[in-house]
Amino acid sequence: MMLFEICIDSVEGALAAQAAGAQRVELCDNLVEGGTTPSIGMLEIVRKSVTIAVNVLIRPRGGDFCYTDLELEVMRRDILAAKQAGADGVVLGVLQPDGRVDEERTRALAAAARPLSVTFHRAFDLCRDPSEALESLCGLGIDRLLTSGQKNSALEGVACIASLVKQSAGRIVILAGGGVNAQSLPVLLAGSGVGEVHFSARKVVESPMLYRTPGIFMGKAYHPEEYIRKQTDAGLIRQVMEAAQSTSGS
Repeated sequence: MMLFEICIDSVEGALAAQAAGAQRVELCDNLVEGGTTPSIGMLEIVRKSVTIAVNVLIRPRGGDFCYTDLELEVMRRDILAAKQAGADGVVLGVLQPDGRVDEERTRALAAAARPLSVTFHRAFDLCRDPSEALESLCGLGIDRLLTSGQKNSALEGVACIASLVKQSAGRIVILAGGGVNAQSLPVLLAGSGVGEVHFSARKVVESPMLYRTPGIFMGKAYHPEEYIRKQTDAGLIRQVMEAAQSTSGS
């Protein structure tokens, strides 16, 4: 059976994912940066609000995945806090400057996370050699790999994803993510053979603010519309899931 993981950044997103029938969420913050670690308060309320699996992103900042010792200690402590707050799994990724998986540090973080499941995220897509990186992750006993096939979207990277599924030979779950929607999913599934997919399914919603101050932005170079935001939508999730069902003929 196909497993659907929804990338969320709010309690409402978790509730929408569960209502739509998804089996798991990846809880993040700061999705404009590709995701960072959410607050413990957010995790605690999400955990109390849903019964489906909750995996937590462990990423101390945006940017690259080559971390200092201090950043690694932040990640370790975030993992321990996530365990105490009831997370089912953690999602992480650490690279060496030369583009290889940082096996030593990944092993240490995974050990801190056990017995929770451990997913290596799309830091993999910045590795210099996907085949070599996959073998590193299998050797470390990582449970799952989230990848877009080293392309900007999983559809573009479908050939690489299919190769990873074949190479993995069941040693690690390949979770396809990156630009997945109802239109791209049938092609992705037919071409890759994955059994798990990851997507966000968000729509733009208006702020409830009646008084609005023009020309003031809370960000720097990125200037968002302060009075709109993106919110996980159960209807969009169902559209993607239905696309998968039509592909399988079920």
